[in-house]
Amino acid sequence: MRIDVITIFPEYLSPLDLSLIGKARQDGLLTVAAHDLREFAHDRHRSVDDTPFGGGAGMVMKPEPWAEALDHVVAHPDRAEGQRPRLIVPGPGGRPFTQAMARDFAREPWLVFACGRYEGIDERVYEYSRADLGLEVSVVSLGDYVLNGGEVAVLAMVEAIARLLPGVIGNADSLLEESHEDGLLEYPLYTKPRVWRDRAVPDVLLSGNHAAIAAWRHEQRLARTAARRPDLLHPAQVTVDGGLDVDIRPAVPADVPELFTLTKACWVQEAMANQRLDIPPLEEPIGVLRASLDETHTWVARHGGRIVGSVRTAVRGDDLFVSRLMVAPDLQGRGLGRRLLRLAEDTAPDGTWTVSLIAGAGSSDNLRMYRKAGYRTAPGEPAIRGTVELVKRRRG
Repeated sequence: MRIDVITIFPEYLSPLDLSLIGKARQDGLLTVAAHDLREFAHDRHRSVDDTPFGGGAGMVMKPEPWAEALDHVVAHPDRAEGQRPRLIVPGPGGRPFTQAMARDFAREPWLVFACGRYEGIDERVYEYSRADLGLEVSVVSLGDYVLNGGEVAVLAMVEAIARLLPGVIGNADSLLEESHEDGLLEYPLYTKPRVWRDRAVPDVLLSGNHAAIAAWRHEQRLARTAARRPDLLHPAQVTVDGGLDVDIRPAVPADVPELFTLTKACWVQEAMANQRLDIPPLEEPIGVLRASLDETHTWVARHGGRIVGSVRTAVRGDDLFVSRLMVAPDLQGRGLGRRLLRLAEDTAPDGTWTVSLIAGAGSSDNLRMYRKAGYRTAPGEPAIRGTVELVKRRRG
């Protein structure tokens, strides 16, 4: 991954030479380059700010130095033909930075961070970046507070993103149960000695019963999240037809074995409905499913601790492609499929104008649900024999 940072304080980024991020840079897993915005200001004072139109306190960063700096970075000689970076602008008016967003950014080969200062950057810089440079622009907030500039946020975000790159963390399994990886906080941790200042390690952790330990840790995660961050629990709890309570979260690698089993169960039904067995979900090995978590946004729905549904999406140009929408056979017909479909549609990023999906031509129940949701048959012949390609235009 390559990361470019445009700032008036390049020396602020020196901590990225330390610890695991510094080692990743030395090992060639990560390239970080800082660019001084003042190098693109040509007056004698190398000024990058001016007073705001309309009046008001503070200063606004001028558009021309930013345009020249972005032009310079985007024209980097090592970039692949036609490659464009994703532009991230830290700011209190952006979307909150989350672990899911860190995973999303970690899939990008090239990121550019624009560190604003003063009252912010002239709005036309965002328009120029999108329209003239063809960049996807994300304004991201580190939290509900205001900093003097974007550099602190960049340090935090780069560390959160870079540690997810393959090879940066020595033991990749240590990433699976961390706080926020599946919407919950991490369970309490203990090490030697067994008793310290009259405080003993919980007996269950010494039992050798791995099932009991896993259950205890899950209970602790729920309790800790409820006590410290109840907001993380509530948005994911939904109720569908018949009072079925489900918990919908982003999928994590630990979900793959159970998700693999659910996929086979659901697509056996599809094979019967379409009278064919050559269906990719039935043929793919578990490794392909695991790799898909890095290439798509995948959600799983749990009921009673069991994965009972899932859906995934991928952006293709200005279209959001929805796939692998599935519900456990014993819970079908209760509205969970419709709920997962709405979730997928609601996560479409700015700049996507349509949502599309593919269904088996013989899957009459699925086709009925999609048409009720506003999907229509796409023009032309489907690319895959025996399927129907459906598309829905997004509103607004």
